[in-house]
Amino acid sequence: MTDKKTKKKESDEKKNDKPLTEVEKLALKVDMLAKEKDETFEKLQRISADYANYQKRTPKLIADSVAYEKKAIIRSLLPSFDNLALALANAGPATETEAGDNFVKGVQLVYDHMLDALKNHGVEQIEAAGKQFDPTIHEAMMRRTEEDKPDNIVLEEFQVGFKLNGQVIRPSKVIVNMIPSEDDSKTQDCDADDKDSDASGEENQ
Repeated sequence: MTDKKTKKKESDEKKNDKPLTEVEKLALKVDMLAKEKDETFEKLQRISADYANYQKRTPKLIADSVAYEKKAIIRSLLPSFDNLALALANAGPATETEAGDNFVKGVQLVYDHMLDALKNHGVEQIEAAGKQFDPTIHEAMMRRTEEDKPDNIVLEEFQVGFKLNGQVIRPSKVIVNMIPSEDDSKTQDCDADDKDSDASGEENQ
């Protein structure tokens, strides 16, 4: 009985070890190719999405880089512009002679040309003198009181400020008018009275 079972088992194993038919081989190959196709398609989708994102980012990265370099170059030119403006502001005595006058005209020509070049690149001067003080575009270097002018008005400009395409690249350095309030005036009067009283007391002693 045992021998019969053993022989049957060996017979079944031989049946299972039979070589695959061509159809079965093709079916396995089709399954394998289908899996490879799905994996390749997923990879292509990821690559396509990455490339689309890259295309979207690249123009902005280039624009940001150009804007940054442009701002840096213009900032480096501003001290030269300041020097030309200072030379023109103090050129009065030089205009008394013909040679000096011609020299000043040459400096003025360079100044105007440089100003036009800056404007062509989106640079504009910030208005300051006589304007209401604005901390977003003005930098207060000191305060002064002129009673005949409005409070918080720019009285004088130390250094010209500039914007590049509407963005401040250097604020104007200014003197701002400060009119004391009534409370401040009363406090100052009280302080003055106290000082006078102290002085009188010392004299009496």
